[in-house]
Parts: sequence; C-alpha cells; structure tokens
Amino acid sequence: MKETIKIAIAEDEGLVRSGFHAVLKEVSNFKVVMNASNGQELIDKLAVLEELPDIILMDLNMPVVNGVEATKTIRIKHPDIQIIALTSYNSTSFILSMIKIGAAAYILKNENPDSLILAINGVYENGFYYDRKVLEVLKENAIHPTRSREIQFTYAQLTDRELQVLELICRQYTTTEIGKKLFISPRTVEGHRNNLLQKTGMKNVVGLVVYAIKNELVDIPNNSFN
Repeated sequence: MKETIKIAIAEDEGLVRSGFHAVLKEVSNFKVVMNASNGQELIDKLAVLEELPDIILMDLNMPVVNGVEATKTIRIKHPDIQIIALTSYNSTSFILSMIKIGAAAYILKNENPDSLILAINGVYENGFYYDRKVLEVLKENAIHPTRSREIQFTYAQLTDRELQVLELICRQYTTTEIGKKLFISPRTVEGHRNNLLQKTGMKNVVGLVVYAIKNELVDIPNNSFN
C-alpha cells in the first residue's frame, strides 16, 4: 500500500483551487490537508496546523503575499515541506528564480492532470521533479567555468561511487532504485547522498542536482527526464 502524501493548495482563484482539489481527490494516496487563497493565509495556517503537508502546490501570482515570498518564508520555517511552483508563466526567469529559492518542481497550470500527479509523486519520492523544460533551462543557463579551483576541489573530493550515485539522483531514480542498480543497500545510498551534500555544501537534493548540472559534474541527457 502506498504511503499517504499530504498536500496543501495555495491558489487565489477559487475555481482553479477547486479544480486542483478534484484532481488530487481521485488519487487514492493523496490527501489535501489545507487550502489557502494567498501566501499570508498559507503561512498563518501552517503555524497552527497539526498535520503539516508533505508538499505545497504554490501559485506564484497571489495577493497579500505572493508565491515567491511565501516559498522563501516556508523554506526557512518548514524546511521539510516541499514546494511545487504552479504558474501560467513559462519564462526562464521564473523557473530559475523558483529553483534558486528551493522549489522542488515547476509546473504550468495548463499541463494535463497526469503531469501534476507525476510531479507530486516524483517530489515525494526523490525530493525534486524536473521535466524536460526545466532541464533545458538549467543547461542553457549553466555556468561553463574554466574549472575554478573550488569546482576542481569538489570534483576531486568525490569518489567514483559518489559520482555514480549523484548521476542517478539527477536522473530521478529513487533511493531503492539506485541501490538495486548499484547493488548496494538503501542505507548505503543515503550515506553517499549525505556525503555529497556535505562535500558540495548544498542543503538539499534540489540544490545538489542544480549544483551538479551547473558545474557539469554529471552528464544528463534530456531523455533521462520525463
């Protein structure tokens, strides 16, 4: 039986919010634990909610406190909650801004429901979900250094096994899948992931993936992503 994924919806348009709720209600292991019509309401409700969500579907364009500012606050106050950015804007600047502040996924509102469900499951299982569009933006805007000493040092400090784990993380394999692929236990995979976070100075898997792509530590073809 699948684990229940607790979800909050932050969206100022009532009809759109109801639409998301209806889609999520059809998935047996999804549970909507809260709705909010703006960023401030979301922050206030999280402060008193007994059952915190695992994932927040965050509209970016909301009154009072918008989704960008709400995401910044929640990443500080509730770092274990993952944020999926929802927007009608497909611009590079929006995508990069949300990833920079810690969004685990970026979904357009006109995507089909299956894409949203896929993103929620991906974020819950792996800590992030990047589709082809997001991957392309990351690659196009990656820094192409002449290998600064800092990056050389980081690369030199990573073992072959850690690089293998890093590549599979970036390909969106789960901990269990990585373990099976490399013939190691899930606990060992988690150990390698923690070492990667420590060596790169990243705080979470999202930061680790962005770091790996921008600094060209792994080679991820587009067809590795959904």
